[in-house]
Amino acid sequence: MKLVIAEKPSVARELARIFKATGRKEGYIEGTGYSFTWAFGHLVQLASPDAYGYSGWKIDNLPMLPERFKLEVRQEKTKNGFKPDAGVVKQLKIIGDLFEQASEIIVATDAGREGELIFRYIYHHLKCKKPFRRLWISSQTDEAIKQGFRNLQPGADYDNLFYSAQCRSESDWLVGLNATQALTIAAGRQSVLSLGRVQTPTLAMICSRYLENKNFVPETYFQVGIELVKDGVKFKALSKESFKTREAAEEVLKKVQDVKSGFEAGGLIQKVEVKPRVEQPPLLHDLGSLQQEANRRKGFTAEETLNLAQSLYEAKLITYPRTSSRYIGQDVFATIPGLLTGLKSHPTLGKHAGFLLGTTLNKKSVNGDKVTDHHALLTTTNRPSGLGANQQVIYDIIAGRLVEAFHKECIKEVTKVVIESGALFTATGVVIKQAGWREVLGDKEEDTEEDSNASLPKLVQGERLPITGKSVLEKQTKPKPLYNEASLLKAMETSGKEIEDEELRQAMKESGLGTPATRASIIETLLRRNYITREKKTLVPTSTGLAVYNLVKTKKIAQAELTGQWEKRLEEIRRGASVSEFKAEIRQYTREITGELLQAGKALKETLAAAANEGKPVCPMCKKGFIHFHEKAAGCSRYKEGCNFVIWRTLAGKKLTDNQIKTLIEKGKTPVLKGFKNKAGKPFEAALLYKDGNVVFDFR
Repeated sequence: MKLVIAEKPSVARELARIFKATGRKEGYIEGTGYSFTWAFGHLVQLASPDAYGYSGWKIDNLPMLPERFKLEVRQEKTKNGFKPDAGVVKQLKIIGDLFEQASEIIVATDAGREGELIFRYIYHHLKCKKPFRRLWISSQTDEAIKQGFRNLQPGADYDNLFYSAQCRSESDWLVGLNATQALTIAAGRQSVLSLGRVQTPTLAMICSRYLENKNFVPETYFQVGIELVKDGVKFKALSKESFKTREAAEEVLKKVQDVKSGFEAGGLIQKVEVKPRVEQPPLLHDLGSLQQEANRRKGFTAEETLNLAQSLYEAKLITYPRTSSRYIGQDVFATIPGLLTGLKSHPTLGKHAGFLLGTTLNKKSVNGDKVTDHHALLTTTNRPSGLGANQQVIYDIIAGRLVEAFHKECIKEVTKVVIESGALFTATGVVIKQAGWREVLGDKEEDTEEDSNASLPKLVQGERLPITGKSVLEKQTKPKPLYNEASLLKAMETSGKEIEDEELRQAMKESGLGTPATRASIIETLLRRNYITREKKTLVPTSTGLAVYNLVKTKKIAQAELTGQWEKRLEEIRRGASVSEFKAEIRQYTREITGELLQAGKALKETLAAAANEGKPVCPMCKKGFIHFHEKAAGCSRYKEGCNFVIWRTLAGKKLTDNQIKTLIEKGKTPVLKGFKNKAGKPFEAALLYKDGNVVFDFR
């Protein structure tokens, strides 16, 4: 019997269907000489600190540096702590029995770093020694799966991929657990304050941008604007020079020879420069660029986009979504005409897909040397039907980019004009000669030049044109915008370096923060830890997030470039670089960061206490504590020191709000409130008074 192990039950069922295996058993499916079983994510993980004798959170335990890492069954949280997940234990027993019976093991977990880790940890935990082969596919279509089974690879070919995944897993354990325990102990153990190899520099980027934006002092400056006309076409121009004062700008304004001032000379066209600009189509999407575009277009979070893309992959409508490549090889390029044929029936893309089938396809995205584990995101030949609205959005973004990527260049004619009229002015106009790929989705270039005109008349050097208007324009410098998910994902790709050119960004990806598959979970972790919050479309730090940032901002753990270099090292390990060197460096770094965080405790404890009390009323009883609001009552923060001030939320059948309690404490009385009920259940209304340590009704 050949055993196939997939990453999740749905994939195992699909593989079983293709092989016509229909015998459903507990934890697997069998038939036609095969058994198909599954994990459900990470069934086995690195053991918790207790397994190495590091019980409790104690300074004496730090840094925790196990000589050899152990594996344990995935744990679940209970009232009495953690215990092995019963469902996981059961499934592992089934997998272990199947391993013993199998004549061959075929690994069909997701073809990537984490998929490899999921299988290998199960394999090692169960102490299996049998050889295995690897299914490596980028598409879930029946034909792609069949082709993959015809070309199974020796499991040993993916040893380096496993070593890379193992190093990632162990370094996250070492850095994350040690730094988190050190920081939490240093802060007085009031709450868990987590740090991580990727999590912390991402927080640092958000906090740094927020503070830069908040503390930005805008500078006012002035420019002179003029309006000219030729052949009935009006256009605008701005002074080349900007001025610090309005008076300086008005001096220039006086010299402008406009119609209203009685001058006939107008503006002299000093220089006309016409240049063609060729814009190559964008590269195909990888997961990161897909998440950025979905956030920009529809406001989807990175996690939402990943989940939607995964559902489309499992429905066999797109190729493997967790890819970090935006290129395809020559072999995949040969399939593009078939994919375009399948898109001919698409309601908005069909016309463009049909056009491309009669042309020579652009090959900017074709470079086999730049394909990593998986090629760029593509649609499949299967036609979608019955998709949810959000699924359709993601499918259309991927399909639209496919059409764009193989389309013609966009060719523009950019005209720059220099005009003299008491001072030098510039005007710019852009004429699109060939829309090319920009026509597919109707995308327009975001023009950042303020003197840009939608159209310019035909201008000739040496001619003079009447100036029909002039004015002084008051402007202000602007800060860098706060991060949203799209801009943060883009920054994480390049460890915070602002690189607009997409090919240069591709080259930086190996040293980015995290991977396309993990960046969404990092953002969600920061939200879950209450380090950041969403305000409309932007990501801003909380007081806790800022307190943690201020403590670690000068330390290595917060440096995006350093952490990005670790990610690059993991990729190099996948290609065969030294594992031992990386592990030694991580262990040494763990010693350093743990010591640094333990020494910085008192300042953080005070900062967090101040942040927790920010905006809260002072206790009217002890005059030293602050009132904290809880589900059933509001009480003094100094209750451990003996202050017993408390206001219960529910009074005579009415639940008081935070604002009502705050008003009662700060003003001693609330307005008349409705919704109270007496003992007979009859409603009444009254104000509340705080008097001599008690809350009483005021019916006056």
